[in-house]
Amino acid sequence: MKLKTLVLVTLLTQLSAIAQEFKNPVEYLNYINKEQGNISKSTWKYTQAVAHSKSARKVDATRKQLVKSIEAANTKIGALKEGYKGDVEYKNQVMEYFDVCKKNLNEEYDKIINMQEVAEQSYDAMEAFLMTRDLINQKLVSENEKANNAFKSFALKYNITLNDGDSELGKKIKISNEVFDYHTALYLIFFKANFTDINLSKAIENKDLSAIQQNSNTLIQYADEGLEKIKTIAAYNNDTSILNATKKALEYYKKEAQQYVPTVVNFLMFNDKFENAKKTIESKSQKDRTKEEIENYNGMVKQVNKEIDTFNKVNNTNQQDKNTIINSWDTTGENFINSHVPMN
Repeated sequence: MKLKTLVLVTLLTQLSAIAQEFKNPVEYLNYINKEQGNISKSTWKYTQAVAHSKSARKVDATRKQLVKSIEAANTKIGALKEGYKGDVEYKNQVMEYFDVCKKNLNEEYDKIINMQEVAEQSYDAMEAFLMTRDLINQKLVSENEKANNAFKSFALKYNITLNDGDSELGKKIKISNEVFDYHTALYLIFFKANFTDINLSKAIENKDLSAIQQNSNTLIQYADEGLEKIKTIAAYNNDTSILNATKKALEYYKKEAQQYVPTVVNFLMFNDKFENAKKTIESKSQKDRTKEEIENYNGMVKQVNKEIDTFNKVNNTNQQDKNTIINSWDTTGENFINSHVPMN
């Protein structure tokens, strides 16, 4: 019985030693790089899912699973106490990368989830959400690059020849963030005008002439500012699709404020005048109504019917144009990301 126990203890000790030691630096490099690569790929896929999702909370289960994977990889790499013959620089850098990934997923993405839920309530909230999201992604890229540089340094130190594919994921992550940054810049220009247009629509619905005029003026201002901004933005890899979509949207919003809004204001003012005339004549008995009042009111009834018909036609046309512009920008934005973000 004692003999069996001794053999078992010896075997476990040997296995532990094998797990902690490597025959050559290539084995050690591949061992750690495999764990780093798996976490980098999974983290990249998660950040892509968040960027594409309308609700970051929907992919929260993926986040929790990824955290567990990072913890497992961190434990595995952390067990290499001596690194490779006392050289722990590469190992420590990868563990730092894992720690940053875990912190971002546990803390920073909680902020993103909460910020996304209120992002569409104002331009400032949307800008803060997108900027925070992009800063977190950039930090992940930066830490991943540090780990990759440590990988290259270790290979150089031990005369290990690397294949081009070793840094391929890092390149893909960098390209992806460049694409998202470009998309974000143009989306904020579009959203600023779009959000103002939403406020304008609410003012029209409430028949608030003061708010209509205020939002109309602001819409023209933001449209002009946006049109000037996009003049300074170059096409991304000769792709002008999202630039053109943004330009068309801003031109539409400016036209809406300059041509559609005056029609709305005129209709609301005439309708208000008609309602006042209606109240006045209805407040009088038949015998107290003058011939001039009756003729004036009957004329306004005929005119208001024409005004309603004209307004409905103009309103329907404007709504169709608006839907086309918004749908076009959304579709173009999605196609832009799908075209330039590496999928695999």
